[in-house]
Amino acid sequence: MSTGDTAPDASEERLRRIEAVTAADLAHLDVEDLLGVLLQRVRTLLAVDTAAVLLLDSSGSHLVATAAQGIEEEVQQGVRIPLGKGFAGRIAAEKQPVVLDDVNPTNVHNPLLLKRGIRSMLGVPLLSGGNVLGVLHVGTLTPRQFTDDDRSLLQLVGDRVALATRARISHAERTAASALQRSLLPAELPTVPGLEFAARYVPGDGEVGGDWYDVFLLPSGRLCIVMGDVAGRGLPAAVTMGRLRTVVRTCALDLEDPAELLSKVDEHVRHFEPTTMTTVLCAMIDPEHRTLKISTAGHPPPVLARPDGDAELLDLYHDLPLGVATARPRHTAEVALAPGTSICFYTDGLVERRNASLDAGFDRLRHAMVPERAEAACAAIMLQMVGREQVHDDIAILTVSRDHAPPT
Repeated sequence: MSTGDTAPDASEERLRRIEAVTAADLAHLDVEDLLGVLLQRVRTLLAVDTAAVLLLDSSGSHLVATAAQGIEEEVQQGVRIPLGKGFAGRIAAEKQPVVLDDVNPTNVHNPLLLKRGIRSMLGVPLLSGGNVLGVLHVGTLTPRQFTDDDRSLLQLVGDRVALATRARISHAERTAASALQRSLLPAELPTVPGLEFAARYVPGDGEVGGDWYDVFLLPSGRLCIVMGDVAGRGLPAAVTMGRLRTVVRTCALDLEDPAELLSKVDEHVRHFEPTTMTTVLCAMIDPEHRTLKISTAGHPPPVLARPDGDAELLDLYHDLPLGVATARPRHTAEVALAPGTSICFYTDGLVERRNASLDAGFDRLRHAMVPERAEAACAAIMLQMVGREQVHDDIAILTVSRDHAPPT
């Protein structure tokens, strides 16, 4: 065969291989089926005996076998490879393809590769936005020298796997975060004679974050109100929020002074959640509903409306958020709750806007707050502060009203 015939044949073969792993018929497959089809096609196109995908776990410290062909036992036995260790761990750590012409105990961490009799391997990283999601590798039972074309094709497949995996992870995290958020926010606000409650939660840009509120009665008859905002978004923030909610409820059984309660929760955060920072406001209403004791850890102050005056932001001592290493004491303020009073607790998404100052947001909130029954006050605030606007940050809001006469 002449040289003139060989070059077109090589180009056509290369194009055929690319089309096989980028074909439109793959678009409708879910991630699990897509991995199976791509691994099967890779084995055929590269004439290899094994192919496997390992994905980084939630800790970011281990690769976990997720899909495999020719070495299915990797998945069946739940193989985990430490980041930076062995063949796959090295690929993930260096974010670069790696070729092993001679597989031996010095360059692989997984004994299954040796037991399977693999002699040569090629692996590429699964990258999304510069971040490693996992590793795709292939192997042969006979010695093999992989070419640049082999590496380019495998990286092309790896990019397709990474894209699908990132989409699956994002969807799964959004679904899990939303479900977790719904499960942890109070399904039903408490029934307390003399008090009424109303609440709203709106995820910013449609993505759940770490905003939360809680309202619960204590054995003493006091009512505990909590409003918090964990730094971050998505599933990690929602999970942290859930843990903190549990810690607050536990501490509230023994500590009824808001400042002491937040100090105890802060100890937990700094010890068990050292990378977490969150703002939290805690308030206690006495059994007769005459006074409100309140402490804030970097959280915006509530706005209070009395029937005989304008609404006002409560003048509180703003202690540092939870998770900030400090020995500073926390403070509790006491506010009288006259009959007909309404109060609004909220997260910063209600008052912060990209094109306006925070003071302007507070002013808008004061003008929106009315001394009405809780639901009416809540609805009025959301109408004036949000209206038809698409919010960019989460909004959690809780309104409480005292001793409003029933409607006639």
